[in-house]
Amino acid sequence: MKTLAHYLQLALLAYFFLFLLFFIFFESLGSLFGMDPIASSSLVKVFLTGLLLFLATWITKTLHTKGLTEQIKKMEIEMNSVKAKLYDLEHPKIAQPSKPVPQKNQEETSGAIRPRQNFTDQ
Repeated sequence: MKTLAHYLQLALLAYFFLFLLFFIFFESLGSLFGMDPIASSSLVKVFLTGLLLFLATWITKTLHTKGLTEQIKKMEIEMNSVKAKLYDLEHPKIAQPSKPVPQKNQEETSGAIRPRQNFTDQ
């Protein structure tokens, strides 16, 4: 696709360059091609052909660019997975011992009234 896009760009450049030269030197070149007066139909044909060449060039270039972006995204995803594996190898998970939860010392209470809590002892 890349080479096709480059060849179409060169063809488009050569096409418009040749017709630029043709219209600049129309006095001498017009009679060679049997176009003594410039007719609007001939100009329309020239510009439509140029438009078709331009559209073909633009489409191939866009398709090529889209393919490259998709390839770059795939490579970035692969690179991120390799980075994650490398990080996992460099930083292995160490099982941390679980900390025991301290038990609060509670007195046996009798009845429905809770004992008074002293906040200054804590």
